[in-house]
Amino acid sequence: MQHNEQAADHSVDLGRLKLKNPVIAASGTFGYGIEYLPFVDLNRLGGFATKGLSLKPKTGNPVPRMVETASGMLNAIGLENIGLEKFLNEKLPLLHAYETRIIVNFFGDTVGEYREMAAALSAVERIDALEMNISCPNVEKGGVLFSADAEMVRAVVSAVRGATDQFLIVKLSPNVSDIAPIAQAAEAAGADAVSLINTVIGMAMDIETGRPTLANQTGGLSGPAIKPIALAMVARAAKAVNIPVLGIGGIKSAEDALEFFLAGARAVQVGTANFIDPAVTMKIIDGLDEYCRKRGVRKLEKIFPGQG
Repeated sequence: MQHNEQAADHSVDLGRLKLKNPVIAASGTFGYGIEYLPFVDLNRLGGFATKGLSLKPKTGNPVPRMVETASGMLNAIGLENIGLEKFLNEKLPLLHAYETRIIVNFFGDTVGEYREMAAALSAVERIDALEMNISCPNVEKGGVLFSADAEMVRAVVSAVRGATDQFLIVKLSPNVSDIAPIAQAAEAAGADAVSLINTVIGMAMDIETGRPTLANQTGGLSGPAIKPIALAMVARAAKAVNIPVLGIGGIKSAEDALEFFLAGARAVQVGTANFIDPAVTMKIIDGLDEYCRKRGVRKLEKIFPGQG
């Protein structure tokens, strides 16, 4: 479906961050944006999140580090990335021509590294928002994940909030007993929004070798298999906080996105589906247009709970 003047207003208001539509390409599945130019009109996207960045380049985990599973995939990439300096010098300048929202996903091994990354990224024009990946081990705390408990979340988000005025999204892990206090800790520490869920811990075995298929043994499960988990956690988080929730997990169609909106998400991120169909985000935007047109909905936000 082509754009036309009668298309519904898909814009969403996340507070200080406004999106032309609620469809965002998720971190780790969309490279640095440039890679998808043959398939996607970046200007039609609400935004995209870069591959997670660290202060220094990371080579990631040994191979094999990706395996297909029923209705999804496991990855143990290990946050491989080109590092902050190379991103700012080589990738970001190529994005200046586009008007889509650029969300830079970043992480660190220590609270200090998170602060340093946030401060450095905030000094740069043309970055619209920051997304903290807190599903990382804190080397100062013996490798306990930052996302593991509310106090650690509060500490690292507070530190980042003190280092940046940028719109700050905190990406939450599903590998916790209750997502609500984690989301509340992020909000209390100054997050402007939360995105969830990150991948679910999973494993695959090779029956020929008798060993785990992934060199890292376990990996992050993503794709349609995790959508019901993601919907439940988004609904729980949306009731627990007053800041916007961005839904992630198994979204491959406009219908999937609509389920997340009805569960309380104000925008969605599309991840694994980009690997199956690199133009999937365009089709989701078209599908939302079609949904609104068929129902005579003039503004997409009207279907969000509490907005009608």
